[in-house]
Amino acid sequence: MTERTIDVVVFDIGGVLLDWSPDYLYAELIPDEEQRTRFLAEVTTPDWNHQQDAGRPWAEAIAELTALHPEHAEWIEAYDTGWLKMVKGVFEDTAALVTEVRELGVPTYALTNFSADKWEIAKQSFPILTGFDGEVVSGVEAAVKPDEKIYRILLERYDLDPARTFYTDDMQYNVDGARAVGIDAELFTDAATLRGHLRARGLPLE
Repeated sequence: MTERTIDVVVFDIGGVLLDWSPDYLYAELIPDEEQRTRFLAEVTTPDWNHQQDAGRPWAEAIAELTALHPEHAEWIEAYDTGWLKMVKGVFEDTAALVTEVRELGVPTYALTNFSADKWEIAKQSFPILTGFDGEVVSGVEAAVKPDEKIYRILLERYDLDPARTFYTDDMQYNVDGARAVGIDAELFTDAATLRGHLRARGLPLE
């Protein structure tokens, strides 16, 4: 049996446990693909959304963007009020793996770029998110991955040894950020590959 080299497993959420994309909501609101793509790229941009992940209140974000693009007021507001429709659901194979890890008695944690209020909505909607031994949410901490600060919050708050902490994220730059503080991290591509990473580190998963 492979010697166990990790004590805890830390999961990113969007793209790993939750199937999230603004397209799921806006495909209903803006049927024209070209118009929809332009709106998401030029109005409700990833950088704009990132600022909510960093702690900016949604009311402030919506008001500021609506002032710049009043012709799109309803679509902009929908990014907030219709947020849950952006989540297609849970990736069931990843959720099953999270459950298996927990059943082994291995602590699990969430480390996620997420606005504070949307995180609470997500937890109410998807019970798998309520079983973590701890969580670090960017919108609560006003620090976002891949900033070193958010990884250090995780390690210090839960007294984790970075070398024995495993983390997975679907963005390589977030993986690199974790590695920069000494965390054992791997890019998430799918649940089967993640299972292999964990088995290689000594977890007795099937």
